[in-house]
Amino acid sequence: MIVKFTRIIFFITSFIFLTGFVQIAALIGPGVTIFSSGNVYKAGAQFLIDNEIKRKTGKNSLAFFKEGMTKQNDKKNFNEEFNQLIKKRIAITQKKLVEQNNQKKLNEEFKKLIEKRITIVQKELNLTKVSQ
Repeated sequence: MIVKFTRIIFFITSFIFLTGFVQIAALIGPGVTIFSSGNVYKAGAQFLIDNEIKRKTGKNSLAFFKEGMTKQNDKKNFNEEFNQLIKKRIAITQKKLVEQNNQKKLNEEFKKLIEKRITIVQKELNLTKVSQ
């Protein structure tokens, strides 16, 4: 009985590994589910879902999930890079605004200084006209 059982197992496993007829990944998941929980319905549902994903996308469920995670990570990396770029641009803009404000203050101070000089020169000219 044991010899017969081992022969059957040997032929089934050799059929699976050598012919490529059945995907191993598609059988391993439901097989583990059956052996761990004993729930045949759950294993059948898992097998059907894997086959449906394979039929619609052309990829097994692991590759499909991996691709989704890669896209999500790429999107996350893009968002982080975008946030860093925005922060950098904000810092540059703030520096420019500070420089413009400082320039305005310098211009105002320069205008006041020139106005002072003009008034002083006008007074001196008025004094020289009067004294002549």
